[in-house]
Amino acid sequence: MNRVVALATLMLLAACSSTPPPHYYTLSPEAPKTAAASGPSVSVHATVPDKLDRPQLVVTVNTNEVAILEQHRWAESLEGEIGRVIAGNLSRATGNPRIAAYPQGTSLNADYRVLVDIQRFSGKLEGEVAVDALWSVRAAKGGAELHAGRSSAQDSAGKSYDTLVAAYNRALAKISGEIAAQVRTLPTVKR
Repeated sequence: MNRVVALATLMLLAACSSTPPPHYYTLSPEAPKTAAASGPSVSVHATVPDKLDRPQLVVTVNTNEVAILEQHRWAESLEGEIGRVIAGNLSRATGNPRIAAYPQGTSLNADYRVLVDIQRFSGKLEGEVAVDALWSVRAAKGGAELHAGRSSAQDSAGKSYDTLVAAYNRALAKISGEIAAQVRTLPTVKR
C-alpha cells in the first residue's frame, strides 16, 4: 500500500512540475522611418482600460467574454508598452529623435505632450485585432489642447500569439500615423 501511495505522489508531483513556462511578448514600433529632422521635444503617455492593466495577454472569446492567458504575458506593463511604441512610431514617422515615452528620457521637460487613451485593445486568434484610441496633443506650458482625435485600426491576427502581437503593432502604427500628421505641425519652442 505504501508503494501505491508513493507512486501516486510521484505522479502528482510530475504532473505539477510539467506546467509549461510562460511566453513573454513585447510590442515594437513599425512606422516607416523618415530622415532625421530636428523638432520640439514631445512626451507620450498612454492609458489602457482596467481589464487590460495586467501582465497577461487578454483575448476576446466572444462578444461578452474574454480569456486571461496565464502562459502568455507582456514583458512590461501594457501602458508602458503602448506608450513606448507610439513614441517610437512618432519619432520614426516625423524623423524627430526628441519624442519619448513618459516618464523616460527628456519627456519630463517636453515642449508638448501626446496623451493617448486606449478605449479598445481587443484581439482574437484567427480573427482580428481592433484598437480604438482617443488622443490629444497639448502644449506642456498651460496644457492647452492643440489637436485631438479619435483613431481606430483593425488588422488580421493570424493563428499564433506572435502574429496577434504583430497585428497589434500594425494597428498601433496606423493610429500613430494619424497622430504624427499633427505632431509634424508643431513648432519648436524657444527656451
